[in-house]
Amino acid sequence: MKRLTFFSILAIGSSILLLACGDGANVSVNTNRLANTAGNAVNTTVNTVEKVANTVGNAINNATTDSPADFMKEAAQGGKAEVELGQLAVKNGHDPEVKKFGQMMVGDHTTANAELKKIADGKKVTLPSDIGPHQKTYDKLKGLSGADFDKAYVDAMAEDHEADVAAFQKQADNSSDPEVKAFAAKTLSVIKKHLDAINAIKAKMK
Repeated sequence: MKRLTFFSILAIGSSILLLACGDGANVSVNTNRLANTAGNAVNTTVNTVEKVANTVGNAINNATTDSPADFMKEAAQGGKAEVELGQLAVKNGHDPEVKKFGQMMVGDHTTANAELKKIADGKKVTLPSDIGPHQKTYDKLKGLSGADFDKAYVDAMAEDHEADVAAFQKQADNSSDPEVKAFAAKTLSVIKKHLDAINAIKAKMK
C-alpha cells in the first residue's frame, strides 16, 4: 500500500472542505427559501383577514342604514312633527327660550321639509302626510301648558334630536343615493345646532 503524502492528504482535505461549504450554502439557500415561503403565507393570511373585516364592516353599515326611500319617509314625518310641535311651543310654552326654540323649529324644518319633498318628487317617492309615531308625543303635549309644557317639550326635543343626529349621520356617511346623502349631510348640521340649543335650555331648567 502506498503511503499518502502530505500533499495528497492536503488535497483530500481541501475537497472535503469544499463539499462541506457547498452543503452549507445549500442549507443557507433552503433556509432563506423557507423563510420567504413562511413570510408570504403570513402576508396572505393578513390580507385575507383584512378583506374579511372590510366585508363585514360594509355589511354592518348596509344593515344599519335605512334605504334612501325609507329614510326620506321617516325624515318627512319627523320634520312635519317638529313643525307642529314647534307651533305648540309658541302657543303653550311659558319660558321665552322655549317659545324661541319652537319658532326656530317651525322655520328650519319648514325649509328642510320643502327640500326633502323636492328630492322625493324627483325620485317618484311619495312622502307620508302624517307625523307617524310622533303623534303620541303631540297628543301628550297638546294637553299641557306653562311650566309643565316647557319641561315635557324640552325633554321630548332633546330625545328626538339625539335620535335624529344618529339617523342623519348614517345617511350622510353611507347612503347609496347621492342626493339623499347630500341632504342628510346638510340637514345634519342644522339638527346638531338644534340639539345644542335644546340641551342648553334643558341645563338651565335643572
